[in-house]
Amino acid sequence: MVVKRSRLLSAYRAATGFAEPLAARILRNRLARGKEDEDRLPERLGRPGRVRPKGPLVWIHAASVGESVSVLPLIRELGRVRPDTNVLVTTGTVTSGRVMGERLPANAFHQFVPVDTPSAVKAFLDYWQPDLALWVESELWPNMLHEIKERGIPAALINARMSETSFRNWRRAKQAARELLGTFNLCLAQDESVAEKLSALGAEHVEVPGNLKLVGEPLPFDADILAELRSAIGGRPMWLLASSHDGEEQLAAFTHRDLSALFPRLLTIIVPRHPQRGPSVAASLEPLFNIARRSKGELPSKSTEIYIADTMGELGVFYRLCPIAVMGGSFVPHGGQNPLEPARLGAAVLSGPHIENFRDIFRILVASGGVEVLTSNDQLTERLGSLLHNDIETMQRGQAAAQVAGTREPLVRTFELLAPYLRALSSHARA
Repeated sequence: MVVKRSRLLSAYRAATGFAEPLAARILRNRLARGKEDEDRLPERLGRPGRVRPKGPLVWIHAASVGESVSVLPLIRELGRVRPDTNVLVTTGTVTSGRVMGERLPANAFHQFVPVDTPSAVKAFLDYWQPDLALWVESELWPNMLHEIKERGIPAALINARMSETSFRNWRRAKQAARELLGTFNLCLAQDESVAEKLSALGAEHVEVPGNLKLVGEPLPFDADILAELRSAIGGRPMWLLASSHDGEEQLAAFTHRDLSALFPRLLTIIVPRHPQRGPSVAASLEPLFNIARRSKGELPSKSTEIYIADTMGELGVFYRLCPIAVMGGSFVPHGGQNPLEPARLGAAVLSGPHIENFRDIFRILVASGGVEVLTSNDQLTERLGSLLHNDIETMQRGQAAAQVAGTREPLVRTFELLAPYLRALSSHARA
């Protein structure tokens, strides 16, 4: 079927070509705000940061941390199934670049995605010449997708998602949506609702293998640090506020105050979403509570009431340490944090009402009985108290959450659907 060219996308391509000289200036402004990596800034203009490996190359593009982490099991499985194939992973944020650098297996490497201008896109594809392009979830860059199709690179949209708001917006530009989705030989949706939206917008080959985010591996941890913390805390009752935002630490403090009357040895652990906020969080709570801070090398003592874990990369430790995890970003209008991370490690999970960023994941986990979404902040004290008082219920909730969050079925089905494209990878490749 011949897809009629969208005037909207033609105008976009013309505008980005005209504005191309501004790209470097925009990137420098982003660099000044800490949103770019200075040493790797040329990658954002399509200039390679390393040598292309020989042989077949699968290119996986993910917008940020959540999307890129969700495909780590797929990348590892790809290395097992096709050991002759390398994987190029692109993302667009500094944090995701650091996380991928730490967690990608030996068969994969990271580059920052180029800005979506004609020359940057062409430079990127001219150099890397991927044999297969896999785009994750919902990020659709018109110039890049146009060039992928023009070059005849096989492409699939994997773990696709689309909110109702995005669907309504794309319906107003249905011709543009059809043209963009026409790049993909295959669209793999997270669920039936997403599949229906993609089909309605013109995607032709849509399948539903399930949500790859349910397959992700447990967060890494340092066993020595975990043992040290367990020894310091002993058998005290405790709970964790994970990835907290401004205002939520105060909620946790008030909750601790109310619960400490029932649980005198209670320890509340707070992991701020942004560790650099640790000093200000501590300063706001110290007049009323005995505080210890991890970034200062402190361990919880017997008198510590609130422990602020203001360090990077240790959530895997604290999810293993605490039987109850309360998700930050959900008691303020932020959209929530990923409940799969504590669920995979067997924690009973509570969340506030703001879960827009992970609504589908919460729906699945709530149905399992392992996660509970509170309708208001006022319910936190009551529900926490109930779980702290009932170890059996806490354990059962944790086990239910872990069972759902540890499934491999979406990964198996995704590989079955990608198999024809993987078999077609030539041992000679484009390089």
